[in-house]
Amino acid sequence: MTNPSATDSSADPIVELDARRHRYTITVASQVAGFTQFFDHDRQRVFFHTEIGKEYGGHGLGTRLVAEALDDVRAAGLRVVPICPFVKSYLDRHPEYGDLVDPVTPDLLARVSGA
Repeated sequence: MTNPSATDSSADPIVELDARRHRYTITVASQVAGFTQFFDHDRQRVFFHTEIGKEYGGHGLGTRLVAEALDDVRAAGLRVVPICPFVKSYLDRHPEYGDLVDPVTPDLLARVSGA
């Protein structure tokens, strides 16, 4: 069995919120290619981990995943806390999302680390 290619034009990537698992996923040809995990704190969505499968790397799927997740956060009227380095890097390169960003605080970091 072969893995679907992220470059297959018939395999248009789909980003979806998986609220039960507290993550957004990106799917290519019915296969989960990656995800970004979060937890909600008050009116903040705290992103702490993003992962794209090795076989899907280099095709911009992480960028699309984060962009669509942030658009969903905006539509829901929430704020973003970027603990995840990938999400933070994306936000640094896309100032149009700057109005959504709240700072990372020690208590939120402690929650991620389990301290």
